[in-house]
Amino acid sequence: MERIGLIAGNGRLPFLFASAAREQGLEVMAVAHRGEADPALEAEVARLTWVRLGQVDGIVRAFREAGVKRAVMAGGIGRVRALTEVRPDLGMVRIISRLHSFRDDALLRAVADYFESHGITIVAPTDWLAQALCPEGHLAGPRLHPAQEKDVALGREVATLLGQADVGQTVVVNNGHVLALEAVEGTDEAIRRGGKYGGAGAVVVKRCKPGQDLRFDLPAVGPRTLEVMKEVGAKVLALEAGKSVLLDAPELFKGADKASITLVGIP
Repeated sequence: MERIGLIAGNGRLPFLFASAAREQGLEVMAVAHRGEADPALEAEVARLTWVRLGQVDGIVRAFREAGVKRAVMAGGIGRVRALTEVRPDLGMVRIISRLHSFRDDALLRAVADYFESHGITIVAPTDWLAQALCPEGHLAGPRLHPAQEKDVALGREVATLLGQADVGQTVVVNNGHVLALEAVEGTDEAIRRGGKYGGAGAVVVKRCKPGQDLRFDLPAVGPRTLEVMKEVGAKVLALEAGKSVLLDAPELFKGADKASITLVGIP
């Protein structure tokens, strides 16, 4: 049986990948980040090794011992935690010393290059999760009305600019006003901040950064995203089709219909 490595962060994506990889005949060897990954992941994989943030040599060592030649990065790493709790080992120090930029994409590509220099090729988790990618068009909830369509278009435009600066993926809009841009706080807090300033009816747009490396940091939403939207009365969630991951899609669609939240895939 072929083995594949899983570098796990937070959220549901590591679980979805592990399940899909098993169904496709792979044995999953996981390395999980302490404080981020869910300990329940251990029951879903053949082997689980824990490391602290920044311990890339620990990941290399675990995969070499397991005979892993290919690996995926799945799940998020909280940006605040990454800034305050990282414990870089010698490998990470070497990576950082060669960087000209500490933006997300540059750092993740440099980490992937480091793994590949040690014989571990980083591949896209969506190679096994194509069925979880957001399709284009209306997916759940009420149909968009014209004012919401305009807010989606504005959010898409601003999210593109935000992504070009490698800052974040999420924009919150209401009645033609941009209420919040995602930065270090993450998607949920950006939605809460937008709701605080704009009240009920907000439109949330989430999309990839232009030219984003599809091996890591794809936009992902799930039922938890809907719960945050319900907290602030947000009414539309627009996602980039083909590049956004739907976590627990049946539950997500059911929840959107029940809460009268429009879920739509956009180009």
